[in-house]
Amino acid sequence: MRKIISIILALVVGVILWYLFLKPQDYQVNFKAKAIPGTIFETVKAWNKSFDSIVPVNYISPSHFKQTIFVNDSVHVYEWEINPVHDSLSEVQVNIKDQDHSLNNRLAVPFSDTDFEKGSRKLLLDFNDFLNEHIKGFNVSIEGEEETFSSFCACIQLKTSPEDKAKGMMANYNFLNAILLEKKINLNGPPFVEVLDWDLENNSLSYNFCNPIIRSERLPDHPDIEYKRIFSKNAIKATYHGNYITSDRAWYAIMDYAKKKNIPIEKKPLEIFYNNPNMGGNELEWTTEIFMPIKESNE
Repeated sequence: MRKIISIILALVVGVILWYLFLKPQDYQVNFKAKAIPGTIFETVKAWNKSFDSIVPVNYISPSHFKQTIFVNDSVHVYEWEINPVHDSLSEVQVNIKDQDHSLNNRLAVPFSDTDFEKGSRKLLLDFNDFLNEHIKGFNVSIEGEEETFSSFCACIQLKTSPEDKAKGMMANYNFLNAILLEKKINLNGPPFVEVLDWDLENNSLSYNFCNPIIRSERLPDHPDIEYKRIFSKNAIKATYHGNYITSDRAWYAIMDYAKKKNIPIEKKPLEIFYNNPNMGGNELEWTTEIFMPIKESNE
């Protein structure tokens, strides 16, 4: 009997010690979100910028990342885990830890609805509203496998954060067009972006912003302009309607599609833009065709 009591006491002590000192979170919030993991990740990054003190989101994967939020005199770490249910729904688990008052929270949480719990729930309800508003502003449809176009083109190489890609495009749109127009170079299609490197861990994007052109002997010589030929590739195509700032939501949709279909892809999307944002209008009527190249079988 004493042995059984000792085992029970040891188990109880072990559970208490785990709860107070080893449990990874002080509090956990679970909810469902009408979006895929990549969209939620990018929306958390955008929402994160709304706080007074900003720490960049710590990327682990699009479905697992950490966010640091300053709340009064505390530093809260939100560890996000996202599991897709289907193409438009995910289960979200957020493990929250107060770095400076963790023990106090763990002692209080089982016995009362603390300010820490209430504040955490309110923040995540605010985020869910932010996410729901965001997903109203775009839509993505996967078209399946298709060949990309082939063309000679004039390009400017840029490096920005993914969310500043559209700013880089807009800053160079008139510049590139003016130089080509001056030499009477004929355009051969809408402008496009060719991604060279998408570094999620460092939130960095290297890409060419290009105009397809008819090859000419009058090509202007400018240190910022590179002339090259884009060759056709087999790719997975998506059509995106919405602001060009958030067209990478379609990149994640293609990646999810490729994973489900077991299709190996290169994470170097090609985006073709059919509307000029300077003309304004309803963003849901702006059209972008997006191609994610499929890896060749010999790679």
